[in-house]
Amino acid sequence: MIRDSFSFLGTVAAIGLLLAGSGCNQTATGRAADAGATPAAEQRDRVAAGRVERKTLTRTTSQPARIDAFEETPLLPKLAGFVAQVLVDIGDTVSKDQTLVELSIPELHDELKQKEALVALADAGIRQAEAAVQAATAAVETAAAKIQQMEAGVVRADAERARWQAEHARITELVAGRAVTEKLADETLHTMRSAEGGHQEAVAAVAAAMAARNEAETNVRQAEADQGAAAARLQLAQADLARTNTLIAYATIKAPFDGVVTHRNVATGHYVQPAGGGDAKPLVVVARTDVVRVFLDVPELEAPLVDRGQNGGAATVRVQSLAGMEFQGNVTRTSWSLDAANRTLRTEIDIPNPDGLLRPGMYATATIVLDQRTDALALPTSALVREGADTYCCSVESGSIRRQPIQLGLRFDKEVEIVSGLNAGQMIVLARAETLKHGQQVEVLPAEQKK
Repeated sequence: MIRDSFSFLGTVAAIGLLLAGSGCNQTATGRAADAGATPAAEQRDRVAAGRVERKTLTRTTSQPARIDAFEETPLLPKLAGFVAQVLVDIGDTVSKDQTLVELSIPELHDELKQKEALVALADAGIRQAEAAVQAATAAVETAAAKIQQMEAGVVRADAERARWQAEHARITELVAGRAVTEKLADETLHTMRSAEGGHQEAVAAVAAAMAARNEAETNVRQAEADQGAAAARLQLAQADLARTNTLIAYATIKAPFDGVVTHRNVATGHYVQPAGGGDAKPLVVVARTDVVRVFLDVPELEAPLVDRGQNGGAATVRVQSLAGMEFQGNVTRTSWSLDAANRTLRTEIDIPNPDGLLRPGMYATATIVLDQRTDALALPTSALVREGADTYCCSVESGSIRRQPIQLGLRFDKEVEIVSGLNAGQMIVLARAETLKHGQQVEVLPAEQKK
């Protein structure tokens, strides 16, 4: 406001000086005729000037903005069915996983019973396979015991054979010495051959028992394989049952998050079908509004200065429809790339909205801090004098003008940062500086005339 006043007063002072100069010329002419001299004080220009101060300079951009819900989800049916009931209407506040719409799909419930029966059948097959494994294992154990028994018979038969072989040899010697009759030798030979046959029979019984054990072990492996197949069938039946349960769950449309119902497009009894294209109409639409997104487009020249996060990109959002209420936030995210159509940077500001004052669709004005300089020297742009590539300002020292070259920094609205060339406290001409010459005598307007 002070800078605008300086500019305005400078203009007024210029007009006043022109009028005063005209009057002075007339007076000087008259006096020259009488006295032949003009006082030097009446030849001084009067200028608006002020002292250079250190301040915080803030560069901002203000752009029209649009408020949207942080999330908005259209809910469409996954399956075809009839609407059994609609439990919400537009404007209703809902909680995450709250049931909004229920569909009626009777054939799915019939399919569920079938899948449950298949699971029970597969489970019974598991138990049957387990019993078969146990039976086959018991048969292996029986065959093993039988082998042990047969091997013991082989030992007895072998001992019996050895005994009669020895007896036959003894009797044969006695027959040769005519101690016994040949008839006794024949009987001994017959008994020995019988013992040898018993030994061979015992060995064959052992082989038969081993074959039976091998068969029992094969049966165990078969039973275990059948058990694995039964387990696989059970898993398949359970997966099929789970899929059916998942499909049944699709018949209940639930809220994906806490929010507000913004659209409702169905009523009880409507027949709905799965979405087949992009133009499908949702059953209901839920918007999350505890946080809202504020969208604005920053022009290309200011886009590189947009920062984000808690330490940068401070933003103020002013909402016209709420009597100009202002909400504070920070730039949360940007598109990084510029829109080729209008050369702007899409920028988003997240604003907490616990009371629901901000509504999707509202228009606002967003002001973003692009840059800030603290403890910086600054001048209004009206105080600058440009000559080619050089920039000057006019300081007032002991009533005379001194042109001082200065180096500029960033421009902030109607002020510009002075990087070098000035010191705090210097008196600088704030307007009409380009009309003044180095060494020119001037008079600084009193403070009360500049206000």
